[in-house]
Amino acid sequence: MLNTVIFDLDGTLLDTLDDLSNSVNYALYQHGLPQRTQAEVRRFLGNGIQSLMRQAVGQDTLSEADFDTVFRTFRAHYVEHCLDRTQPFPGIISMLQQLQDHGIKMAIVSNKLHEAVQELNRRFFSDYIDIAVGESATVRRKPNPDAVHCALEQLGSRREEALYVGDSEVDWQTARNAGLRVALVEWGFRDADFLHTFSPVSFFARTADELTQWTIEHKG
Repeated sequence: MLNTVIFDLDGTLLDTLDDLSNSVNYALYQHGLPQRTQAEVRRFLGNGIQSLMRQAVGQDTLSEADFDTVFRTFRAHYVEHCLDRTQPFPGIISMLQQLQDHGIKMAIVSNKLHEAVQELNRRFFSDYIDIAVGESATVRRKPNPDAVHCALEQLGSRREEALYVGDSEVDWQTARNAGLRVALVEWGFRDADFLHTFSPVSFFARTADELTQWTIEHKG
């Protein structure tokens, strides 16, 4: 039986790469550090923005105090520019509409701060999704399963009824830690060949339409 879908946010529902890359390179430039390509930033994503910036800066390049200064510059710029080019991936809105029409319960879990996750959900997905959970004092970052457990509790769903949908190794591990089936999408921040090295995976989705049809077919 499948009646619930828990979605990752960045790289799964939302294409945030341009805005993140621009803010990363703004912060690096402001502090005299080498710029990063978009491909590098894409590879650094998945474990939250502090991990993103630590990899962008480079291990052991700066003292902790200097890193904090760079990170604050990045965060301030991203807060101002996080919606410049961010938008849902192609087919996402249609997918959410169809899943809603078929009675599928849905939630978002993310490694962004809880308030930011809720705001992005309100802006882009609130017609379809009511539950959005991010990192907080009581919810640890993925791959800890806290956010998934919180979402399932709010939805009134059991893990046996739920599918986790993400785009990275962090999402695969999160689903494993939470005891959920997992589908990995190939349009996000990891290459398809890399994603196919993970097992077990219930479904690899090349498009949102494929994911929609698979989910509806497996609805309990």
